[in-house]
Amino acid sequence: MREDEIMNEELMDEQIQRNRYLTFHMGKEDYGIPIYNVMEIIGGMQPITEIPERADYEKGVINLRGKIVPVIDVRLRFSLPAREYTDRTCIIVTSIDDIVTGLIVDEVSEVMDIPEESIDPPPTSMSDAKSQFIKGMGIIGKKVKIILDVERIVNSGGRKYTQDVIQEVDE
Repeated sequence: MREDEIMNEELMDEQIQRNRYLTFHMGKEDYGIPIYNVMEIIGGMQPITEIPERADYEKGVINLRGKIVPVIDVRLRFSLPAREYTDRTCIIVTSIDDIVTGLIVDEVSEVMDIPEESIDPPPTSMSDAKSQFIKGMGIIGKKVKIILDVERIVNSGGRKYTQDVIQEVDE
């Protein structure tokens, strides 16, 4: 393959991924996060090592093939009521600027295409705890998928949390 063909193929892959979202269900709502932020999905819960003096949504760390990964319970991050973890509960392992974080969600649904033109901005009237994490509203037929800003979920407290946890575990 020629270099220009490789570059064109990479650009096409990037464009395809730009409109792809991993969707998951939490509470009564369906959410989506950009697939390019997803490293993997861990089905079922793994043992979580708690780290003291953290916010309730900062659940601790897991050992992912020898790498320490901090985990955040998205349900608690959104100020939703706590729920017992089930066999449907998953950890979505994300990467934002090379910072790896696990997001605990109720249930992963599917990967789907949501074209940019099908995503509306969030309503300006939203004022609940999770609205700060919403990037847009994806309209698929008659259904709405709430498109989340993974970086805000992880960084607004999460970035400091992930860096602090990794530092504490290394010491």
